[in-house]
Amino acid sequence: MATTENSTGFIYMDRKFSGLSVSDISSSAFSDCNSDRSGEFPTPSSDSRRRLFLSCAIENPDDLIRYLVSNLDSSCSIEEQKQAAMEIRLLSKDKPENRIKIAKAGAIKPLISLISSSDPQLQEHGVTAVLNLSLCDENKELIAASGAIKPLVKALKSGTPTAKENAACALLRLSQIEDNKIAIGRSGAIPLLVSLLETGGIRAKKDASTALYSLCSAKENKIRAVESGIMKPLVELMADFESNMVDKSAFVMNLLMSVPESKPAVVEEGGVPVLVEIVEAGTQRQKEMGVSILLQLCEESVVYRTMVAREGAIPSVVALSQSSTCRGKQKAEALIELLRQPRQQQQQPQQHFDNTCER
Repeated sequence: MATTENSTGFIYMDRKFSGLSVSDISSSAFSDCNSDRSGEFPTPSSDSRRRLFLSCAIENPDDLIRYLVSNLDSSCSIEEQKQAAMEIRLLSKDKPENRIKIAKAGAIKPLISLISSSDPQLQEHGVTAVLNLSLCDENKELIAASGAIKPLVKALKSGTPTAKENAACALLRLSQIEDNKIAIGRSGAIPLLVSLLETGGIRAKKDASTALYSLCSAKENKIRAVESGIMKPLVELMADFESNMVDKSAFVMNLLMSVPESKPAVVEEGGVPVLVEIVEAGTQRQKEMGVSILLQLCEESVVYRTMVAREGAIPSVVALSQSSTCRGKQKAEALIELLRQPRQQQQQPQQHFDNTCER
């Protein structure tokens, strides 16, 4: 890339531009699906030239943005497309005003086309640029309407590790529009997010769990998630207090408990002892979430109540009922009442027998 910096603007690929609002491009991982990690891709040359997009304050980026968008066209070479997508990815990383300008310049459709590229790096740049643009509420509907969901699901299946993570985040952002939740679920995203939750690195697990939490506010997506085997990774992550995933996993599980299919799945994956341990040894929030899940599990099943009681849950639940928040106390007290019922039901036949003998 031929890039130089001067006092009035920049020369990029032999063209001079002025007017650009950009951010610091130092490498830093995003959290909670906010934006991509800039600096995680290789520089295009072996020397250590400073990049085009250094932190600066210049007023009019429109000229350069239009030029970059034109270089996304399929008539351009792979390298030109890759360079343009990477620069758009950087431009859209932290600046809301740039995200709006880039979308208005017509970048969304060509970026979506890049997501289906067979070139892994080009696909990654396309996914991440779309993620960054989706952070602007004004762009979400346009991105979904332009056909982004299926290509993002494809990237979630076969992209680079970063492309998978950022595709999960982009789908999360699009799912914040209610109508998109069902479309994303029906596109095949749920099993892939469950797989990412189970096999990805810690950043991927956090991204996948956040996306699943958003998508599973829709009932049919809850069923899809349970049928895709989500309870296994959720239980495993909740059992590992060092994973930093106990809270996120518990929130997802709690959301899923409203569908009947979830309850036997939790039990089959060994969730009861894990939940009891959380109530015993977790943080206050984790304890309350564990009680909430156990309460839903026990509401309609004497078998599950007996199982939970036999795991020794009652003392910890009683302790929580005396020290929790108002809502936490109410749930703990309701769970205590349920857990005591199996004992009462076992005592009643014996009492009836004793009374009969006395007669």
